[in-house]
Amino acid sequence: MSFPLPSRTPSGPRRRTLLAAAAGTFALAGCSTPEPSSDTTGGSPSAADRARARAARDSTTLAGRYTAVIAAHPDLEERLAPLRAEAVRHAKAFGAGSGGASASSSPSAPDSASASGSASASASASPGVADRPKDALADLASAELALADERTQALVEVPGELARLLASVAAAGAAHAFLLTKAAK
Repeated sequence: MSFPLPSRTPSGPRRRTLLAAAAGTFALAGCSTPEPSSDTTGGSPSAADRARARAARDSTTLAGRYTAVIAAHPDLEERLAPLRAEAVRHAKAFGAGSGGASASSSPSAPDSASASGSASASASASPGVADRPKDALADLASAELALADERTQALVEVPGELARLLASVAAAGAAHAFLLTKAAK
């Protein structure tokens, strides 16, 4: 028996979620053996350290973007606060606050606004945030997807544990993008 297709099949986030999950599964399966200690004496730790620092900085910036959107659109706070909290936890998991990048419980909005690259500016104190809540949610979804894609691509360049963490956070980011896209409609 064939099942009828829905009139409008969603594209984008679901496909990306599947790809991120597949990449995570690949990372878990391919990186489950311990790495030889002789390989870690070369450039590998510095590459892993750079990847970890970048991931921490990106998560901190993303949390700042959530903070800026919440400041510009307080009616979205209930919906965005859990996603922002996840971004803060991700930054801490990558080591933010213990070295270079800072992932305090309230990243500053100006830092995130300058890193967001959004051309629209709100009349409020949150530059870089779209004036309409739906547009702000769409911008956050785009940022989550772009970051999930970057992290998925970085999996092949990092050692096992960091690859597993990147895969997990990329999958979470893809799920966040799906939720944000759904909320923006």
